[in-house]
Amino acid sequence: MFSKNEAKRLRQEFWISFGKSFPKNWILYNTKVKGLNFKFHFDTKTAYVALCIDMSPIKQQAYWDKIVSHKSILETDFLPQVIFDAFFKLPEDKIISVVYVSIESKVSIHDKSSWRDAMEFLNDSMLKFEEFYTLYENTIKI
Repeated sequence: MFSKNEAKRLRQEFWISFGKSFPKNWILYNTKVKGLNFKFHFDTKTAYVALCIDMSPIKQQAYWDKIVSHKSILETDFLPQVIFDAFFKLPEDKIISVVYVSIESKVSIHDKSSWRDAMEFLNDSMLKFEEFYTLYENTIKI
């Protein structure tokens, strides 16, 4: 078990190492749409890359419908294991819509021996998500 400070240090070390191993200027919040962004996540049980929709309910539904209309393209050409979740619950009990890919059980931010697998997964998945978004951005934006 790790103390809060040790866990924080490990998280910082991981993300610094990830940035050095895979230096890239990611899109993340630069989608040019407020409330539509990409996220990396890695904790003690899972790593995932997500396209998050967090807007007013009407706009969120409209963007969700646009993303879902591209589902077969995203699954076929980019991320076959992609998961669509219209009601994704964040740890703070907020509900957003997300499209994501994840790996579980074989990675943990507390296990440095799993870091390489997590980094490669995060990098490869985000590259595919960004490629999809860049190609279809004009048909996704409202």
